[in-house]
Amino acid sequence: MTDLYIKYIAERLQLAAWQVENCVDLLEEGATIPFISRYRKERTGGIDETYVAQIKHYHLYLTDLDKRKQAIVKSIEQQGKMTDQLAAEIEAAVDSRVLEDIYLPYKPKRRTRASVAKEKGLEPLAVKLYEVKADDIYAAAAPFVSDAVPTKDEALAGASDIIAEWVSEDTAVRQELRDLYCKWGTIVSRVARGKEDDEKAEKYSTYSNFSQRVDKIPPHRLLAILRGAAEEVLSIKIDVNEDYAYERIDRCVLKGKRKPSSQLRHFLADAVSDAYKRLLHPSIENEVFAIAKEKADIESIKVFGENLRQLLLAPPVGQKRTLAIDPGFRTGCKVVCLDAEGKLLHNDTIYPHPPMNEKTMAMKKISQMVESYKIEVIAIGNGTAGRETEYFIKKIALPEGVRVYSVSEDGASVYSASDVAREEFPDYDVTVRGAVSIGRRLMDPLAELVKIDPKSIGVGQYQHDVNQTLLKETLDNTVESCVNSVGVNLNTASKHLLSYVSGIGPALAQNIVDYRSENGAFMSRQDLLKVKRLGDKVFEQCAGFLRIAGAANPLDNSAVHPERYGLVEQIASDMGVEVSQLISNEQLCAKIDINRYVSDVVGLLTLNDIVRELSKPGRDPRKIIKVFEFSEEIKSIEDLRVGMELPAIVTNITDFGAFVDIGIKQNGLIHVSKMSNRRISSPSEVLKIHQHIHVKVEGVDLNRQRISLSLVIEGK
Repeated sequence: MTDLYIKYIAERLQLAAWQVENCVDLLEEGATIPFISRYRKERTGGIDETYVAQIKHYHLYLTDLDKRKQAIVKSIEQQGKMTDQLAAEIEAAVDSRVLEDIYLPYKPKRRTRASVAKEKGLEPLAVKLYEVKADDIYAAAAPFVSDAVPTKDEALAGASDIIAEWVSEDTAVRQELRDLYCKWGTIVSRVARGKEDDEKAEKYSTYSNFSQRVDKIPPHRLLAILRGAAEEVLSIKIDVNEDYAYERIDRCVLKGKRKPSSQLRHFLADAVSDAYKRLLHPSIENEVFAIAKEKADIESIKVFGENLRQLLLAPPVGQKRTLAIDPGFRTGCKVVCLDAEGKLLHNDTIYPHPPMNEKTMAMKKISQMVESYKIEVIAIGNGTAGRETEYFIKKIALPEGVRVYSVSEDGASVYSASDVAREEFPDYDVTVRGAVSIGRRLMDPLAELVKIDPKSIGVGQYQHDVNQTLLKETLDNTVESCVNSVGVNLNTASKHLLSYVSGIGPALAQNIVDYRSENGAFMSRQDLLKVKRLGDKVFEQCAGFLRIAGAANPLDNSAVHPERYGLVEQIASDMGVEVSQLISNEQLCAKIDINRYVSDVVGLLTLNDIVRELSKPGRDPRKIIKVFEFSEEIKSIEDLRVGMELPAIVTNITDFGAFVDIGIKQNGLIHVSKMSNRRISSPSEVLKIHQHIHVKVEGVDLNRQRISLSLVIEGK
């Protein structure tokens, strides 16, 4: 990657050029984001995975930009119009829009009014007038009258068309207008003509007569407006002060030229007006909508990614024998029993709710299953009939210590109908698969949720409207980050979980599972090299993130990378103990003098990581799960009253607020303005997914089934 690009990335991310350069080198060598941020801190100055991911994004963007530059250079050279100055401008471009502006005058295009005028030989006249080398425009036009151009007025009209196109393709003009529209333009939306009575119009009523500055409009509003326009319900445009636009264009057009005569001035003004209204405004308006959407996409995807991270890193209950229930009314509640590893042992259906009301039989079945399978925890889906089922289960005399948890069902139906679920449970229907997924989510949310397309988990906003490539990149990075931060048990992980481990991917994940099936459990990390197509490079990338419980070498069940085993053995030897005596001994680890082990390849950043890991090997960054109790007096939205304070669970965070579950069918909304005593820019500053909070009811709209809430602030 060129120095120009390295400098560009460094400036954008406010990093040192050497940090970016070394990170790019590692990426080009095939290193992954988790590996770089965890095991190559000395080379990057300890930048975290967020920066590494951004550097990777810019690296891919600039690589594509380079390919585009090559195509543009080839096109211009084939036209015989390449100059040293033009080549330098192309080389210096780091913004794709600037690059396309440079190319615009040379870009092959369909026949235009300007090209027709050029065919009639009017380009020299246009040059003369545009360069202000004539005062009398009619005198200048006289030599160009011909059979093809019968009058001076027609000659001037053709010259004006050519000048209008030049103005519209001027790089400086386009940048000036782009800047004006982005800073001072106003997005305006109205109900599209003829759509006033359309049933969709009500959905977009907020935006039926709406306007807001481009640089001020929140992402969710812009995406809603754009969706309305795509559905042809809304008509949208960008308004700007035309006087300011013409002023900026004139400044570019007349720069460095002598003052034109009054006659020529009017002529050029007409040409500029034509350029602006016919060519520039439609083009720049589309560009600025794209720029604004790009910013909205980035912000929305950022929110989605952070929500997903919180969901994936939700506290697990761990390896416990689990009874899971997928609730329902008419079709009954599907019940499954799972062993501590999540294997399906038994399934049944109970009908404790209307219309069947078989409560006694349902209680008997639950009690028998809890006793027979030595159930330790019960997971109940929070969808339809979830609250009623939870009340029913809590009325049963369960053995002491059996805890009941409400589990989010978001995406469970997607999983149950997926190829992954069919492969896991080919002999069971979707209801059984869904119940199994609910139980496994309680045991280990991360291991189960990686099987579902992140877009289907329900923790984003407008996820189908944003840039899908960027969304996939961000969500894949998020899942990969979560999986590797927790670590993966090499002998129990599914191929879906293994596929997100640094350097592995789906094909190698399957090979690892196949190896386990054929050869039994992995006894050491070195055994990974026996897996088909898993070579030294992949081993380097993945080994530190895989755990082997009970391995002969205790470091195989830690985040210490095999490349540093020798260093740990040296440290243990210097302290007069075995590695097995050093690991997990916090007092002994605290006595390690890490400075004596600093070398050219291992610095303090890595040594501190190693000592922390030796103190608490394989530590799980996730918190301990807590049982949550909803208010028993609230059964439906009709039970709510303004002023009530209720316990709630955060289910989704957007840039305008947070949606929370208060134990009824409808989620409530806490607007960002109702979250804090101080002004906050984002709800994520205050709340996290699955956080247990208390809320106050501010408003209830029964007709629209909407609940407005405020956050009860401790100490307020």
